[in-house]
Amino acid sequence: MNINELPAEWFTNGSLNVHFVYSPICLLGQDHYFDVVTNVVGLVAAVLGDRFYWWIDPVGAIILAVYTIVNWSGTVWENAVSLVGQSAPPEVLQKLTYLVTRHPKVKRVDTVRAYTFGVLYFVEVDIELPEDLSLKEAHAIGETLQIKIEKLPEVERAFVHLDFECDHKPEHSVLTRLPNSDP
Repeated sequence: MNINELPAEWFTNGSLNVHFVYSPICLLGQDHYFDVVTNVVGLVAAVLGDRFYWWIDPVGAIILAVYTIVNWSGTVWENAVSLVGQSAPPEVLQKLTYLVTRHPKVKRVDTVRAYTFGVLYFVEVDIELPEDLSLKEAHAIGETLQIKIEKLPEVERAFVHLDFECDHKPEHSVLTRLPNSDP
């Protein structure tokens, strides 16, 4: 492919700016860029320190240390947020809720959750189906809904919980299993 045939949005101020979707590839690119910058600055500081003033080399090392701390602190913060299970933005939750409510035979949507798991989302859906459905029919509805949700580009995995009513207590209450923290 000729460089003139590349999409215009790939270019910023005349330089090629390729956007990757997969986060580890971006991190690898950042790491290579970081290596080039630190090697060049370190080499220049060492040569200048050797040829002119002795203190240029340690000043270059301090500059590299500060650059390393600032650069990687930001990268760690950006990526740590996606690993801790941060809730999806409202637009994603609305899209999922719409998709679930439009699925055949769903009487009511009890819960829709989506949280980060790496770059994509894990989705949990609790739905109410008619009480008189057979197990086979209910399973087919849940499985097709799961497949439909997992086809979304932002979803890694979907979990669909089927029930015949939504007026019960939550099945999985973590608070009942936590030790008492009162003094």
